[in-house]
Amino acid sequence: MPEGLDAWQLIVSGDATLFAIVRLSLAVSLSAVLIATIVGLPLGAALALTRFPGRTGLIVILNGFMGLPPVVVGLAVYLLLSRSGPLGFLGILFTPLAMVVAQALLVLPIIAALARQTIEDLWREYRDELAAMDVGAAGRVATLLWDSRISLLTVLLAGFGRAAAEVGTVMIVGGNIDGFTRTMTTAIALETSKGDLPLAMGLGIVLIALILLINAGVWGLRVWSERRVGA
Repeated sequence: MPEGLDAWQLIVSGDATLFAIVRLSLAVSLSAVLIATIVGLPLGAALALTRFPGRTGLIVILNGFMGLPPVVVGLAVYLLLSRSGPLGFLGILFTPLAMVVAQALLVLPIIAALARQTIEDLWREYRDELAAMDVGAAGRVATLLWDSRISLLTVLLAGFGRAAAEVGTVMIVGGNIDGFTRTMTTAIALETSKGDLPLAMGLGIVLIALILLINAGVWGLRVWSERRVGA
């Protein structure tokens, strides 16, 4: 298959265009996951450990937002950041920063909802012990987040997978500008439509390889941690 051979040649030769797209994609997706993590983990922990009126409804909404259509998120961010929007004065539409914001909003419900479930399950196990030790609210959150860190890595991995595979959201707010806001997924869609299959296939290979590599790293860390605890 000539296209497949050409795709591998682009990767092996270190094609500048291909790897510039890969670097931007990783920068945007990792930044978005970091922001979503900083907000989502404490939010998930708070929902897991506190009881207040409307909590159930908030959990239902949060879980529902896990399946939020990406193009809806992209449209909402576009309207916020457009010149006539409330945040238009920032002037960041069609920039990597706008893509980070959109992806963070897309990933946040996933991280918060899965973290809530993970921490709530662990809280049932640790509740009596932490209560007996008179550990405060902040201490409970810190303890449960730390003890569930390996499981939460899987949660973050799910968030990264959603961000890295996204097309519609970043297309709307980033504009798919060559050399500036073009990511792996948007480039694959564009190059396929143009008939430039080697570049599209090369980016696809790199994207799959990155996801598999990160999954393998998380799995290896989990195995190492379980062996260490067992020892």
